[in-house]
Amino acid sequence: MEELLRRLYALQQIDTNLDELEELKGDLPAEVQELEAKAEELKNHITALDQTVKGTFAQRDTADSEIIGYKEKVERYKAQQFQVRNNREYDALTKEMDGAVAMIAKLEKDMESLEGKAVIARTDLEATRTQLAELEKLLAEKGASLVEVSKTTESEERQFQHEREKVTARLKKRDLMTYERIRKAKRGKAVVRVVRGACGGCFNAVPPQRVLELRQNRKMHMCEHCGRILVSEEVAENNTHTV
Repeated sequence: MEELLRRLYALQQIDTNLDELEELKGDLPAEVQELEAKAEELKNHITALDQTVKGTFAQRDTADSEIIGYKEKVERYKAQQFQVRNNREYDALTKEMDGAVAMIAKLEKDMESLEGKAVIARTDLEATRTQLAELEKLLAEKGASLVEVSKTTESEERQFQHEREKVTARLKKRDLMTYERIRKAKRGKAVVRVVRGACGGCFNAVPPQRVLELRQNRKMHMCEHCGRILVSEEVAENNTHTV
């Protein structure tokens, strides 16, 4: 158990160092991530708008072709009216012609609506492309700044990541999961030492009996106030895994 506590404390020290290096980058990582998400969103919107424009124009062209076909029918019906032999045939042709004329009117109205829809989509498309270009320019600037800052910490980060891998490889999965769960809930600090009878995380007093038990290193103890894993000063000071 003492060895487990030492490894967990060592892991906490490594992660604290990594967190501090990450803080040197400021808000840049979050800003870059947010800009990348927004850029992806705009690209998807551009794709959808482009499909709308193409699809609308295709529908318009189809309607235009149908109008031509109906107009040809009307002309044929007109010619046939002079060849009918009775009122019944004349009425049938008139009905067909009226239907064709009605379809022409409907299709012309549809074409007008489609044209308006395409114009709106095309205008939105141009505006969105401009917005994406501006955003990508900002993203490039922020990304370059992040790369520059990262260069200054790259060597240290690699060292700490290497040490982290060595420690985590020697931890059981359930112990690592417990550590990660507490670390996530407590803003990065899962394992703390007891200093002068107080929790190093929330600074509440640890009962004297619990302090004695901690020093025996026979069991994992949690702070009854904040839930962090507690280690004795001896474990912390004699930790051979600390980077």
